[in-house]
Amino acid sequence: MPLVQHTVVDSPYEPLTLVAVDGVLSRLHMTGQRHRPPEETFGEPDPRPFGEAIRQLDAYFAGELTEFDLPLNLIGTPFQLRVWEQLVRIPYGETRTYGELAEELGSPGASRAVGLANGKNPVGIIVPCHRVVGAGGGLTGYGGGLDRKQRLLAFESGTAEPEALF
Repeated sequence: MPLVQHTVVDSPYEPLTLVAVDGVLSRLHMTGQRHRPPEETFGEPDPRPFGEAIRQLDAYFAGELTEFDLPLNLIGTPFQLRVWEQLVRIPYGETRTYGELAEELGSPGASRAVGLANGKNPVGIIVPCHRVVGAGGGLTGYGGGLDRKQRLLAFESGTAEPEALF
């Protein structure tokens, strides 16, 4: 049986819940997030597995880190895993459309499937699903809410300070 642990950390986005499976970050949940599983699945409270993740999140929100370098234990379908791998390739401060991601995956007609996989991303912010926008560049869908997505994109583009994320 896998060991599941969690901790809650402060952020400019309200508290974030980090969940590790066998000591490796597996999920990041925002308050009020869509697809947030029941808290009883978060395991025992224990901050020990999360030191580096917390350090990197703090550096990100301080504007000092633009790319996360953390081991992740992502659990999803093979297609979801491919989409999530593609998300981490989107540079800080840039966006891609669902269609562009589908093209990059070699499945040009799969923009809706990409959107569904994007919406199931278990480690938001670190796996930057907020960097995916609609075909016309408009904001569409975000498990943490469109308001958070807009503020994250503004923060990464340099048009908002981390404090403005609330």
